[in-house]
Amino acid sequence: MDTPNGGGSSPEERSLVPAGAGGYTPPPPPAADDDDDDEADGSMLRMSFVEHLDELRLRIIRALQGFGVAFLLCVVFCYQLWDFVRAPATDALTKIGVKPPQLYINEPMEAFSIIWVKVPLLFALFLGSPWVVYQVWAFIAPGLYKHEKKLAAPFILSTAGLFILGGAFAYFVAFRFGLAFLLGIGLQNGVAPLVTVTHYFDLFVNVMLGVSLVFELPVAIFFMTLLHMASPRFLMRHSRYAILAIVVLAAIITPTPDFFNLMLFAAPMCLLYFVGVFASYLLVLKREGRKFPWYKVLLVLLLVILVFAGLSFWGLTKLHYHFVPHWPFFVK
Repeated sequence: MDTPNGGGSSPEERSLVPAGAGGYTPPPPPAADDDDDDEADGSMLRMSFVEHLDELRLRIIRALQGFGVAFLLCVVFCYQLWDFVRAPATDALTKIGVKPPQLYINEPMEAFSIIWVKVPLLFALFLGSPWVVYQVWAFIAPGLYKHEKKLAAPFILSTAGLFILGGAFAYFVAFRFGLAFLLGIGLQNGVAPLVTVTHYFDLFVNVMLGVSLVFELPVAIFFMTLLHMASPRFLMRHSRYAILAIVVLAAIITPTPDFFNLMLFAAPMCLLYFVGVFASYLLVLKREGRKFPWYKVLLVLLLVILVFAGLSFWGLTKLHYHFVPHWPFFVK
């Protein structure tokens, strides 16, 4: 027989009886499943403020140690590196007819400070950039989730690679064109160039580092999207303002006032901006669980390459053009 308090009722029936009527209080709802959050939080290293300072000190010391090793290695080859640095000046002076194509010093210590100290420092900065970038990543990695730590290799390769690529573009393209233009100004009006080692190297460093830092634009855009500070739609909507800012920045970096050299700087910078927007778009697609149609894009790219190769072959065989290692690269 059923008891008055519902002792003989099933658990389902007892859960429906109000508590005030002598029944059982319904069990509380089950807790939300936080396994994913716990797993994500468990992958993050909890550190106190003092531990963060200790970690920062350790990473700075290791970055300086790697930079010091790169500097000592560059000191060993300082004369070869100086020949590499002065090569654009030699070519520019030869092109405008200055003989002998030499740089000059005004002080006894000038050559020593440039060749033995500043040149190795500059090249050590490029040579040690992957190690320095790795130390930066190692410092911020404990505060990242497990899926974010997978970006380590792309972050290091892209950041250091773009920095080095920017230096190569500045050296082989932008600086050489700009230097020949600057040294040739006034040559027909009795103005002979007498370039000192210090002034030449200062201009060399400004262009090299300026262009190298600008080449980090895609990485900056990607991390702005990662931190929800920008989106691909926002970046494309305001791209005209970005292009204007890029042209102004290129005018500041460009060592010459002519339009050709300005565009020589601005065009790659605009291209890098849209590369960064594309990387930002890929990040948003990954967040939303969608995939980019790489197959179709690569197919179109292959088609464009084939068309370009066909036009080049037609120009070489029918129009008798040939390649040259300088602008415009195709001449008769």
